[in-house]
Amino acid sequence: MVPRYVLSFVFIAFLPGYCLVNILFLGKNKIDFVEQLVLSVALSFGLIGLVGLFLGLSPIGFNFTSITVSLSVLVLVLAVIALVRKNRELRKLNVQRSEQISA
Repeated sequence: MVPRYVLSFVFIAFLPGYCLVNILFLGKNKIDFVEQLVLSVALSFGLIGLVGLFLGLSPIGFNFTSITVSLSVLVLVLAVIALVRKNRELRKLNVQRSEQISA
């Protein structure tokens, strides 16, 4: 029972914001760990509030299934975008390093 509460708290209070922070602050704009943690929690609560507002005003309704599905889709979309951006940044860094070595 306790792991369920811990994992759901992490899923709601940390994961959406963490993915968004990884999208926004990458490369030269990188921030340190404490700032990343605080922004992750704050952005998560903001995103959760927006999802709740959307569900409350939509005909879908506000129930357990709609909340779970919408948060899962949100986290998956943000995670895929963050992964794509991180891969592009790593490729760009590898190209710059190879150019510096050959020069």
